[in-house]
Amino acid sequence: MPQNALLKPVRLGPLDLPNRIVMAPLTRQRALQPGNVPGPLNAEYYAQRANAGLIISEATQICPEGQGYAWTPGIHSQEQVEGWKQVTDRVHRAGGRIFMQLWHVGRISHPLLQPGGAAPVAPSAIQAQADCFVVEPDGSAHKARTAMPRALETSEIAGVVEAYRAAAANAMAAGFDGVEVHAANGYLLDQFLCSDSNQRTDQYGGSLENRARLVLEVIDAVIAEVADSSRVGIRLSPMGTFNDVHDADPTETFSYLLQQLNDKGLAYVHVNKPDWAGGTYEGFDELYRSLRDTYSGTMIHCGGHTAESAEATIVNGEADLVAFGRAYIANPDLAERIEVGADWNALDGSTLYGGGAKGYTDYPTMR
Repeated sequence: MPQNALLKPVRLGPLDLPNRIVMAPLTRQRALQPGNVPGPLNAEYYAQRANAGLIISEATQICPEGQGYAWTPGIHSQEQVEGWKQVTDRVHRAGGRIFMQLWHVGRISHPLLQPGGAAPVAPSAIQAQADCFVVEPDGSAHKARTAMPRALETSEIAGVVEAYRAAAANAMAAGFDGVEVHAANGYLLDQFLCSDSNQRTDQYGGSLENRARLVLEVIDAVIAEVADSSRVGIRLSPMGTFNDVHDADPTETFSYLLQQLNDKGLAYVHVNKPDWAGGTYEGFDELYRSLRDTYSGTMIHCGGHTAESAEATIVNGEADLVAFGRAYIANPDLAERIEVGADWNALDGSTLYGGGAKGYTDYPTMR
């Protein structure tokens, strides 16, 4: 059956979206080398999926130190900006709208990915029990355990905020309709938010207000650069444990953060349900409902949705838009399939990361 609420147009800041279907950010590791530059294949991939009300790009590193996986794109060089222009041009010509997700992995990295072979940076010198993806000097590529990070000096944090600001400027110069600050999934900003990964004793650690400080400074800097808060979103993953983050009281932490975001005029808050990787987290739905009540603006819900569950999420007022991740990998025409009630293509899990067109731009459409 057609999904009527999901297909209704909605206004998102200055953008008129034809539906409430969002393509979630999806790491695919297909940037051109050297330089981590988007190319024509990436432009084709995103243009195929312009039927979404909004596309959020794959996570894109804001600086060389922000990289944790080989072959992921950046937005800190002019060559990268020019590569992304190909993507945004193709998406816009296909009638779509696209935000860039701004990413710093923090401690989820390895010296092989860091300038000069340095240690990754983090709120505190605590090694994550997690993996990154590296390329050896001989060209071989493989998963690797993340390295012991070093704690950022207080004096360095302003530079991190500046890197986000500069990346936002580059994203807008590349033709994006807006940006999403990645503060989820155990990466740098989430590491600062969560109590176990942040053991600092300066103004960026300890109290809840201090742990949230960097996220809010980044949001303020990005808004100031973009000069339109309704072109700025943020992604959060309350109760998520991916990349070895844990918070002692996620209800308190994320309720406080959303209270602070209420007066920022953001395009949206994008909440990632932590069962996206197959796990279940008792109590998340209750936490999410409390966050929905706390936040007065637009919310996007993401996490293993079917067409039916997405429709119910909109009808029940649990979110204003719904994001689909892996479903959009396998179904470039996902919005059209939802509209007519067509079956969805199966996902080929062996082609998710790295490679070329296979499992990237060759999934069939209905027509």
